Parts: sequence; C-alpha cells; structure tokens
Amino acid sequence: MKQAALFLVLLSSVALQFSPAQAQDSRDIITKGTFYGDIRYRYETVDQDGFTQDAHASALRSRLGFKTGLYRDFQGNIEFDVVGNIGADDYNDSINGRTQYPLIVDPATETLNQLWVSWAGLPDTNIKLGRQTINIDNQRFVGTVGWRQNDQTFDSLTIENKSFKDVTLQYHYVDTVSRVFGPNHPLGDYEGITHLAHAAYAFKPWLNIAGYGYWMDFDLAPASSSRTFGVRLTGEQPLNESWKLSYEAEAATQNDHGNNTVDYDESYYHLSPALKYGGLTLGLGYESLGGDGTSAFQTPIATLHAFNGWADKFLTTPANGLEDTYAKVSYKISGVHPWVDATVLDAVYHDFNAEDTSNDYGSEWNLQISRTFKTEDKTYPFKEWSVSVKYADYDAEDLNTDTEKVWLTLGTKF
Repeated sequence: MKQAALFLVLLSSVALQFSPAQAQDSRDIITKGTFYGDIRYRYETVDQDGFTQDAHASALRSRLGFKTGLYRDFQGNIEFDVVGNIGADDYNDSINGRTQYPLIVDPATETLNQLWVSWAGLPDTNIKLGRQTINIDNQRFVGTVGWRQNDQTFDSLTIENKSFKDVTLQYHYVDTVSRVFGPNHPLGDYEGITHLAHAAYAFKPWLNIAGYGYWMDFDLAPASSSRTFGVRLTGEQPLNESWKLSYEAEAATQNDHGNNTVDYDESYYHLSPALKYGGLTLGLGYESLGGDGTSAFQTPIATLHAFNGWADKFLTTPANGLEDTYAKVSYKISGVHPWVDATVLDAVYHDFNAEDTSNDYGSEWNLQISRTFKTEDKTYPFKEWSVSVKYADYDAEDLNTDTEKVWLTLGTKF
C-alpha cells in the first residue's frame, strides 16, 4: 500500500497546482461534511448438536462516522465501530476461549472501520485510497459481511471509471482484508496482494452483463489463495401488467494462485429465476461449487451469510463440493394498516448435496419477518428504525450437525 499512498500524494500535488484556488473554499471540507452513524442491537441464540449448552449473545454495535465535503475534487471519510456485550455473553466469539458453547462471531471490538480519501479530478473517474467497504455484484465473491456486527473492510486502492455509456469499470488493489473476527483473532486480517477487476454493462433492463477476474493471495491462509474468472447476467422483464420475470445467471472457473500449494481447477454455476406480482416474489435457485475430494471452489472474502443457508454451515465449501437447490417466497405487506404495511415476510428452503452427488448434506429452513420505519420529521435526528426476527433450522445428514439459530435485531440510523 506504500506505492498506492505515494501515487495518491502525487495526484494531490497535481490537483493543487491546476485547480483554481477560488473554485472552492477549503472550509467546505468541514462545513459541507456530514456526521452519520447507527446503533444496532442483536440477540442471537444457537442450539447445536454436540454442545451441552446453547449459545446466547446480546451484542450492541455503535457506529460513528464523518464524511467530508468536496474540496478540489478531494473527499475523505472516517468511521469508528464499537461492539460490546450487554447482558448475555454465553457464547464462543472465536477469541474468548468459551469453546463449550457454539460459535457466534460477534467479538467485542473497537475498530477503525473506514479511513479513506478519494479524488475525482479525472473525467468520469473516482480514485479512493484507504480502509473502505467493497461490495461487488451480489457480494458472492467480495462483500462487507454487513450481517455481522463487525464489518469486513479492505485496505485498498480503488479506481472506478464510467467514461463509456452504461459501462462501469472497477479495479481494486487490496493488501489487507480486515475480517469480521476482529484484529485480536490470529486470522482476523488476511494480508497479501489481491487484485479485483470488474466490468459491468447495463445493456437493457432485461440484460445486465458483468465480467470479472479476482486474484487472491493470502499470506496466512494459502489454501484460500485462488484465481477466479467469471461472467454474471441479471435482468427483469415484464410478462404482462401484473407479473414480472427476473433472473440471475452466473458461471465462473477457479484455480490455485500465489502461495497455494495445491493444484486444483473447479467451476461455479448459479441460476435463479423469480416471478414477481405486486409484493409477492416466488423464486427457485440452483448453485454449484465444484470440489475434487481434496480442494473445492471457495469464496473467502464474500458475504457468505447470504448464501447456502443462514445457519452458516457452508462458509467453507466441503472438499467434495456443494450443490444448493433452493426455493424462496417473499411477501411485502401493503394496504392493511400503516403500522403493518411494508413488513416483509421471507421463507427459503435449501436442499444440500455434494457436487458429485456422493453425499447428502441435509436441508435447511430459513424464515424472517422484518420492518423498517422511515422518519418523516426531518428535524428528528434518527432517519429510520428497523426490527427483524430471523430463524434458521438446519437438518444434517452426511455432514455437519443439526443446528437451530434465532436472531432478534433492532437498529436505528442517524
């Protein structure tokens, strides 16, 4: 990252020489900046076979940040997170040594979540340097893991360009991934050189095309070092005045890279069509991650909780690969009562198997009810409130153990 920092210093020097001093007032950095934050409380319980005691976690995250105003095409952001327990803390947070309980990865931490500076002095281009969030596509390969109380963030040089109509080009040079386990965990930081290249073309509403190449090389996790190339198609098309068809289709190939000592070459496929009618969405999906019995297709810096079941039994793809066949129903209530309208009900069923169909990995039910309340009074400091109750029930067969999880989450933003 030293080279990247030097590069940005050079950019700053050029900008200061050629930007007219009178164009903007330097006080805009502060006076046009914005303080923001959120508070999120979560109670989580885990009942998992093999443990004599259930896990109970009561964790509160407080976040405070400041995003500066724009000055000579420069902007900055600083953000702090504090995660602590209030009440129940009978759980294994991955670093507290309470291995008699199931794992809930919400350790108490105080972190500098983001610290970056950006420059938009080139046409249709934004350059950002520092600790930042990166979410690409549906976060299947790269994401912030926003579900957990501690975000996953990236020490990165990011370049985004939109010079071509409907085309977005991204490149990220990452030298450290700060993971959700926090800085006190032995693998809390993935250090090593990672290159993320992504191009997206919004051709029509029914066809968005994305292509990507990800080169990941982690010093302390060589088995997760890989090279991935893929293409992703998404879109939505009205069928009539009431019904719409949407879809996701993705394919990728992955092989060993960098200091990974294992020679492997595996594939990834995902197909998910859905029908939408008003607030109702009906969807089916099939996701396949290849495995050869020794190594498997992995996505180590993804927002993994969003895929393959909320019980998080497949954060690491089994050696024989994984097939996830799922069906989902979502309904957003409307026209009932202001206190009920906009409530969202979700139900998902997963059937898991080895990619080579040699093993039955079990099944899982996911259920959720959630509601977000927007604040209409602009003088009120809190912009919105949210509440959700979430449930996961994993029924094991040839792998893992039966697991039930329940979450109650309350949050507000300001």
